[in-house]
Amino acid sequence: MEKRPVLAIMRPETYTDASEDTAVAAGFQPFSVPVVTLKGMKDDAFDGFVKRVLSSKTDLVIFTSANGIDYTLKNLDGVGEKDFLDALKKIKIVAIGPTTRKKLESYGLESSMMPGEYSSVGLVNDLGKDVSGKIIDIPRSFYGSAVLVQGLIDAGATVHQTHVYTLDIPEGALQDELIEKTIAGEIEAFAFTSTMMVKNFMALADKIGDRDEVISQLNEAVVGAIGDPTAQTVESFGVTVDVVPDEFTFEALVSAMKEKMNQK
Repeated sequence: MEKRPVLAIMRPETYTDASEDTAVAAGFQPFSVPVVTLKGMKDDAFDGFVKRVLSSKTDLVIFTSANGIDYTLKNLDGVGEKDFLDALKKIKIVAIGPTTRKKLESYGLESSMMPGEYSSVGLVNDLGKDVSGKIIDIPRSFYGSAVLVQGLIDAGATVHQTHVYTLDIPEGALQDELIEKTIAGEIEAFAFTSTMMVKNFMALADKIGDRDEVISQLNEAVVGAIGDPTAQTVESFGVTVDVVPDEFTFEALVSAMKEKMNQK
């Protein structure tokens, strides 16, 4: 039986099963080690967001990730989930990416639009002048890019953002093993899906104490990144990015990486 190339999957645990299925279907041997963990949070802006939705004062709600939807609903306190979802149905909703749209649909919500480019930049470009004078709410990660908020403000919108979850770095034997296998050259492909993932991976390399060797081995492997911001972060560490898929999904990333490996 032909040996499958090992693909490092570093997404949060909630994505592990689906990600491994995708990797196996593409012809990889998955090695899953989360280097990002999700943790819910509720900041001072959240209650205002809920009130604007319930009173229909918000013109547009932007969900940048499926996690943003889940953690928004987990944060509801004293407000019924059904009441909140019913109020959202009366408001224009925008989803970034097909995964976010599917999550909305699982709650009975519809996205009125999805940017052609699944990114903050793509959304700002697509909305254009349509947001002038509008009130926009964005429930998102604490580490969300400032590009989206500033771009919408520059377009004339009033923007409120609330952070409903944050990202931490998990550390333990499994994360140590990831770096050790990288240094040993036992991983042929690395799939980076966020800038935080890249930074946490390099922080783990620093912890082991041999970042230069990790970078050297990454440059021998096939490295894929979802979106230009992630790719730019990878390259800022001196690592060449081999694949940035046109579609900003994990499935598209893995498929493009396998095609790249077949060309070698």
